[in-house]
Amino acid sequence: MSQVNTAPKPRRNVELLLLLLALTVGIGANMLVGVDQQKAFDSDFWFQSSLLAAASLAFHGVLRFRAKYADPVILPLVVALNGLGLAMIHRLDPPGGDTGNNQLRWTLIAMAVAIAVIWFLKDHRVLRRFTFISLAASAVLLVLPLIPGISAGEILGARVWIRIGPMTFQPGEIAKITLAIFFAGYLSSNRDLILLAGRKVGPMQFPRFKDLGPMIAAWLVSIGVLVFQSDLGSSVLFFGLFIVMIYVATSRISWVVIGMALLLGGGLIASQLISHVGLRIDGWLNAFTDEVYGRQYGGSFQIVEGLFGMANGGLVGTGLGQGRPDLVPFANSDMIIASLGEELGLIGLFAVVLMYLLLFTRGFRAALGTRDAFGKLLACGLSFAVALQCFVVIGGVTRLIPLTGLTTPFLAAGGSSLLANWIIVGLLLMISHTARGPVDTTPLPPSAGSESTGIDTPTEAVKHS
Repeated sequence: MSQVNTAPKPRRNVELLLLLLALTVGIGANMLVGVDQQKAFDSDFWFQSSLLAAASLAFHGVLRFRAKYADPVILPLVVALNGLGLAMIHRLDPPGGDTGNNQLRWTLIAMAVAIAVIWFLKDHRVLRRFTFISLAASAVLLVLPLIPGISAGEILGARVWIRIGPMTFQPGEIAKITLAIFFAGYLSSNRDLILLAGRKVGPMQFPRFKDLGPMIAAWLVSIGVLVFQSDLGSSVLFFGLFIVMIYVATSRISWVVIGMALLLGGGLIASQLISHVGLRIDGWLNAFTDEVYGRQYGGSFQIVEGLFGMANGGLVGTGLGQGRPDLVPFANSDMIIASLGEELGLIGLFAVVLMYLLLFTRGFRAALGTRDAFGKLLACGLSFAVALQCFVVIGGVTRLIPLTGLTTPFLAAGGSSLLANWIIVGLLLMISHTARGPVDTTPLPPSAGSESTGIDTPTEAVKHS
């Protein structure tokens, strides 16, 4: 009887083939934009295309050496989305505008940082040692926009930016990563305590009141972001991240019920007490009334014009460069989904959503495959953070929910969002490398062992060649 070979396969050649296809999508979209602007195949096109291709292939090369068992689909999906976003931002640039080139610079910086994460982070479980440091870092990041001197002040009703020289940066984007690390570390270490029996009401078993501390703390953090920064999107993102991670850790639907009650209650109170939130909800519910549509601040002009643009695109779109997405405010950032919907049509928009769906599922697949509780929770949390951000953005643009001001991952203009999401990609690739690779049961050194860090032993990590 012949022995079946069960050794894992790196599949880096599959990734290379998919990566070339992804570059074709991004560079091809940029070419179509150039054709419309009568600047096809000029020096800027070749310069931008070669930089994107070189950075993507360099990323692929690093994976071959440092994470050869990583998921082969994640990188091509992200490169395709990022390239498509670059093309649309470049297309929306006014004459002499530099937003497209700035987005390309941030893309290169973000990819370089993600490469550094993969190069230096040999085992994702090491991050568990920084559980409470991540909590402290999250608090600092969330407070920074409120500190005089570095705060960029209130922009469009929210205080979420800091000023670094001539640039602005949104530290809350990095906070979603540090919060995910804290939640993963805390929940993986305290799961048994959280699972202690509580009161049973009907088919659901609710936790004891004293075990609600972490959820109350997360709720207060999200309310604090909402009150002091007037940032509805980040508030929903942070609290939703915790709800999902505690549900994954405990498998108890009662946590979701309590979390949704707190979320709805906090949102209702905020809509009455915070004018910025109340105006957004009013603009959602009464978008087509003349008073709300014409309101200078907090009106529905942006939402309605985006809906008209997507309706104008129809099934197949007007074609890249052939529509008028520039009529919508913030067409290259908050409303880039509406811009793509107009020029690529419903079919093109479905293709974009499908790429996001594949990205989420590959992240969850890495979570299912990894062998340690911390890695499972971290991969689930990071994947869900991107998924929830997409849902909130697309739901706001299509008027399913109120518009929140979050940016579409990898597509929208914004350096801080791009940097944070590429770091998430680097972490997911490292976790998938551990999940798909051969198992090494050699214990970690004492400095990284379970006595001081709580890391699972025996070690089940990938053998690094």
